[in-house]
Amino acid sequence: MVWIALLVRWGINTLALIVVDWMFSGVTIGRWGSLLLAAAILTIGNTIVKPILAILTLPLIIVTFGLAYFAINVLMLALAEWITPDFSISGFWTYIGATIVVWLVNVGVGWLLDRIRG
Repeated sequence: MVWIALLVRWGINTLALIVVDWMFSGVTIGRWGSLLLAAAILTIGNTIVKPILAILTLPLIIVTFGLAYFAINVLMLALAEWITPDFSISGFWTYIGATIVVWLVNVGVGWLLDRIRG
């Protein structure tokens, strides 16, 4: 069951990265291999690394009213970009916009899947 959830998240992140690549000229993703690897890294980062960072920075997240949590989301996208070959994001505002779009796609598709399942 856990593997299925991870595969679904991987698919959603793949879709999110396709949308980001389409929307922003500052984002370039190579072929399908780079796209799938970046989505896998983003999925693993969001599943394992992000909760650990959120717990460690919880006081900062509270003090900044969640802005530090958004910075962790940007960091997860930067991690995927850093590890994946043929994937680059240029510019601070492109990172911010790409993070927001990835979040919106994840929330939207997750909501849709919950509606279909329920």
